[in-house]
Amino acid sequence: MEEGIPLKEKYKDMFSALAEYSTAAAKIDPTNVYQPANLKTRAIMEKLVSDNTLPESHFEGLENFEKFYDQVCAGKHGLIFMEHYSNADLPSFMYQLKKSGNPKLEDLANRIVAIAGMKLNEENGIVRALCESYTRVVVYPTRSQAKIENSNLSSEEIAEEEAKAKKINLAAMRAMDHCKRNGEVILVFPAGTRYRPGHPETKRGLREMDSYIRLFDTLLMVSINGTILQLQDEDMLNDLCRPAKVVFSALEPIDCREYRKTFMAQVPADCEDPKQLFIDDVMKKFDAEHQRITEKEGTNN
Repeated sequence: MEEGIPLKEKYKDMFSALAEYSTAAAKIDPTNVYQPANLKTRAIMEKLVSDNTLPESHFEGLENFEKFYDQVCAGKHGLIFMEHYSNADLPSFMYQLKKSGNPKLEDLANRIVAIAGMKLNEENGIVRALCESYTRVVVYPTRSQAKIENSNLSSEEIAEEEAKAKKINLAAMRAMDHCKRNGEVILVFPAGTRYRPGHPETKRGLREMDSYIRLFDTLLMVSINGTILQLQDEDMLNDLCRPAKVVFSALEPIDCREYRKTFMAQVPADCEDPKQLFIDDVMKKFDAEHQRITEKEGTNN
């Protein structure tokens, strides 16, 4: 396998154009949580993906993608849960959908709205420019809220930040509701962060994913084997970029209400956190599919 090159070295020549084309807000507030795709920055992002996506990259479970698309077109509110290994997960997925030659997959790409954390907008201008290439609803993540409580801020500052988080997430929920009623599909990374090897907590599904499932009709779970960006540290521009075979595999679409109802009926009465137990079950499905594709394709993350 080709040794990776840090993103900021391999593609530094495109940073000036990204900065010029960027229009997304550098600070998130309740008025700008919905951020439509910037097609100028997307053209640059797609070149990065194209350069590093090997020809053997493909979809597994194509019939499941098509079935999910048909359900959405029939009026069901669609939700995609996807594994998360790198900041290239969404760009790679969108690229392969658009280049598939399958009209259903191409239109599915047009409908996807990703849920994204504020950090992608606020931490670095170049990261912001890359991420604004895709339509998003921005939220104040749970993990960021937890850091507030453990910070050195005064009680007044903590209260102010918590109020800010509540307002942003309320606006995000309204935006998401508008999207789904408009026939768009919401895509969420249920772990809420990229998986960091040696840190299994970064692969555990967040408890609030239960709320997402309750709000939608049909769930498509998509596993990822292979990535063109390898996480190194907290600086996203240090991610190692290298050509890779990327396989996206979809499980059969799940009826959200029936799945949750059936699972919850089996939860012991003395269970301390049924919602987390439910989401843990969701993530087990990811693990099983990821391992299946690893064995079949010889591809991993």
